[in-house]
Amino acid sequence: MEGHGQQKQHSSSPRVVVVTRPTRLEVLLERQGTLGQAAFYQRSRGQSIEPLQAEHERMQSSLDFVLGQLPAEQRRTHVDRSELDRFLFAPDDIVLVVGQDGLVANTAKYLSGQLVAGINPDFELFEGVLCPHHPEVVTELLAWCSGSGEAQFRMEHRSMAQARREDGQQLLALNDVFVGHSSHQSARYRLTSEGREERQSSSGIICSTGTGATGWARSIVLQRGIESQMPGPQERLLAWFVREPWPSVSTGAELNFGFCLDGYPLKVVSEMGSGGVVFADGIENDRLEFLEGQTVEISPAEHTLNLVLPAAEH
Repeated sequence: MEGHGQQKQHSSSPRVVVVTRPTRLEVLLERQGTLGQAAFYQRSRGQSIEPLQAEHERMQSSLDFVLGQLPAEQRRTHVDRSELDRFLFAPDDIVLVVGQDGLVANTAKYLSGQLVAGINPDFELFEGVLCPHHPEVVTELLAWCSGSGEAQFRMEHRSMAQARREDGQQLLALNDVFVGHSSHQSARYRLTSEGREERQSSSGIICSTGTGATGWARSIVLQRGIESQMPGPQERLLAWFVREPWPSVSTGAELNFGFCLDGYPLKVVSEMGSGGVVFADGIENDRLEFLEGQTVEISPAEHTLNLVLPAAEH
């Protein structure tokens, strides 16, 4: 198998990096201080804290099980989502993302070729598209990623999107890039695609990868009745959509959907004096400022996410 053979070239004992994010209960406790105060807060709003406790317990049980499957001599570290932008990944790290699918996207932009496996801690709560693995297969996963074990897994090179500003600053996205205004105001800009240019006023632009085509982009496709085939997860092709373009004497709405590929980026020039932003994968605090005169080009990224999946779809 491709991923299996590739990892054989790495160290015989790579480090395992376990990535998680706080549960809803942990977020609530951080705000309220104590469990009692958190329970009171929920009751005062007509809600119970018990569903949050149950979710937290399932997550913690799965995480404990995953960590318990690691050999005693296994080098490992545990990273919270909030620490990803400061964490230094080694080239041969094996990354285990334990949580919801979005956590894989959050992690992907900080990687450079490492193998990633998504562990679903709660199949009642999470879809498991990017995190399809049950905690019980961790031992087999690590064996395969380390170059031994049976071929019950495969690797996909998931394409990513890159948004690069004219000054060299850039963002990476596994799902989609958004260009627009930080508030509900209209975004004003000039858009260029495949030699055609149009000044627009809209609710923003979504540029989606094949992975993201099942999310935000899919809702746009269904709403508009777009029949064009969307990019596949491993295809170096992005689909872009303009949200609610407003035709006027100075703005148009003809360029509202298209594709960009290597050598043919989507180019956007800001005409916003304030509030213009570019952000990736729905994370608004992971953004680039996008103000009057600044230019951003969106295209397939150079590197991919190396995602380990079951050998056969179930």
